[in-house]
Amino acid sequence: MKIEVIDSKGKSTGRSVELPEEVFGIEPNDHAIYLAVKQYLAHQRQGTSCAKERNAVAGSRRKIKKQKGTGTARFGNITNPLFRGGGRVFGPEPRSYGGKLNKKVKSLARASVFSQKVKNDEIKVIEDLSFDTPKTKDFVALLDALGCSGQKTLLITNQSDNNIALSARNVQKTEVSPANAVSIYDIINANTVLLSEGAIAQLTGAAEEVAA
Repeated sequence: MKIEVIDSKGKSTGRSVELPEEVFGIEPNDHAIYLAVKQYLAHQRQGTSCAKERNAVAGSRRKIKKQKGTGTARFGNITNPLFRGGGRVFGPEPRSYGGKLNKKVKSLARASVFSQKVKNDEIKVIEDLSFDTPKTKDFVALLDALGCSGQKTLLITNQSDNNIALSARNVQKTEVSPANAVSIYDIINANTVLLSEGAIAQLTGAAEEVAA
């Protein structure tokens, strides 16, 4: 599957690149995508909610009244959850919501998402970018030239570039990620995926490594 390469001005370079079928041309697996997104969103949860249960509440452990003869229910001490200021019953405790996902399932999910984007014509391949200095104005001009202004856009680079990341940091609806760390959720969430030439080789190599 071949796709045209465009430059930073949005014009054709006269070249095209081959998109590997194993990454960009498979039959999408919806369940694998669901599992990958579910894991990603679970990892975003802090899991720091905490409430004091009966054993953690400060208070005397003395029995507040005699067991029998009062005509009312039995009570132990003032940490009883039924009393104001007592402990909470089955309160939340700090925990991790993250879960494991098989590497091959995650690779299948990534290939499924990329294949969907190709079918929907939501992927553009651009020349490898490099900014001498961080400049938001230059990045906005790039998005305008590529017709992505105002859209949810994901730029996938072949390697981490601090100048590009800083240039895009204040641009709304825009994410920048190196190919070896791109999130499946970010790919799904983007209306347009800008894929640098070098990133294609990175994604292909990662897929081959998992399949081996």
